[in-house]
Amino acid sequence: MLLSGRIPEHVAIIMDGNGRWAEMRGLPRIEGHKRGAERTREIIAAAAEVGVNALTLYAFSIENWQRPTDEISMLMKLLEVYLRKEFDELVEKGILFRTIGEIWRLPRNIQDLLHDMTERSSENSGMKLVLALSYGGRNEIIRAVRKIVERKARPEDVTDEYFESLLDTSGISAPDLIIRTSGEKRISNFLLWQAAYAELYFTDTLWPDFTKDEFFFALHDYQMRERRFGAVPLRVGF
Repeated sequence: MLLSGRIPEHVAIIMDGNGRWAEMRGLPRIEGHKRGAERTREIIAAAAEVGVNALTLYAFSIENWQRPTDEISMLMKLLEVYLRKEFDELVEKGILFRTIGEIWRLPRNIQDLLHDMTERSSENSGMKLVLALSYGGRNEIIRAVRKIVERKARPEDVTDEYFESLLDTSGISAPDLIIRTSGEKRISNFLLWQAAYAELYFTDTLWPDFTKDEFFFALHDYQMRERRFGAVPLRVGF
């Protein structure tokens, strides 16, 4: 049962386990990705339902470009189909769409589609839906450093706030909760700067099986934690 007033403002999810889900059932890996896409729709709706302000989904990492060419092609096609199918409904529900990562590396048709989604939802005031595509945390930091060099910023001007303004996530709060499915217990180059004080939640459940109920369980687990951000907890009665 969720507690009122303790919903994380920003939830980020590493959606892992699609390929293993398919292999365990003797199916082609792409079938796992298709089922994972269906699950994504459910979790987006659930996050908006409980009042999450921003939801970031690690959809395609920069390391994923190392996968076989045919698998990448199928993933790009699946991404296009999913976006075209879901976009109108997301906009109607007030979702504000953002992307992070090296979007220029994606196929041109997907770049155009993502640009259109960003533009058409720019006036929306609902939950921010952030897709991490061709994204890597180290790469994001390096690109930010390059901007500092190009702008010839003075060392004393390079503050946390200034650096954050150069990241892909500029204008979006740091994640309060990072969820990873599939049993792996690492963040795999995801939001490295932003995750400094994020709470981490790991589950053995593969992404295609990660239901709305388990998402709520992860939120409840977050609600039970005491976040101190490096400080000493307050002691009542002393």
